[in-house]
Amino acid sequence: MEKIKKYFTLSSLQEQRLTALREIYDVWNSRINVISRKDMDNFYEHHVLHSLAIAKVIRFTPGTDVLDVGTGGGFPGIPLAIMFPESSFVLCDSIGKKIKVVDAVIEELQLTNAKTFLGRAENINRKFDFIVSRAVTELEEFYKWTGNNIKNSASNSLPNGILYLKGGDIKNELQKVKRKNKVYDLADYFLEEYFETKKLVHIF
Repeated sequence: MEKIKKYFTLSSLQEQRLTALREIYDVWNSRINVISRKDMDNFYEHHVLHSLAIAKVIRFTPGTDVLDVGTGGGFPGIPLAIMFPESSFVLCDSIGKKIKVVDAVIEELQLTNAKTFLGRAENINRKFDFIVSRAVTELEEFYKWTGNNIKNSASNSLPNGILYLKGGDIKNELQKVKRKNKVYDLADYFLEEYFETKKLVHIF
């Protein structure tokens, strides 16, 4: 949790909710394995801080609609919903047991600005300002799934689009997408070694 406070100024409610996350996930992860046991040792760095990299690049304005596709155990959606209480989040996954965990986390934290969708992103019949995700598939495939779910009108500092957390060399993937994009190196924001090869890709 100290790593989060190192990079973000938090309200008392944000700090309380982010602190509570570890214990909630410990309990649920012992029943339904959504995060590898080994990774739980680095829970705040590898999951919470990684998710909040998006908050280093954009501050969602009140009323922004965000879709988290392939949320798994709730990342990046849950940390972002805590950080932006005046924006609304839909956390989507096709695996029921993962959504069960996310529903429990939302309920325990009383996150009134977050809800879940059990199913594939292609079956969501509404549009959002931003679609966020953590390396679910190749960028071209992801854009095919979600490109039609992006609103035209924009009210944020960045154009509406996809904010995709991914590691490694992504040049070839970006060439296939054939859309405007900007790549942010997470090492510019976070000093930890884990972020050296991690990136945030904005496709718009």
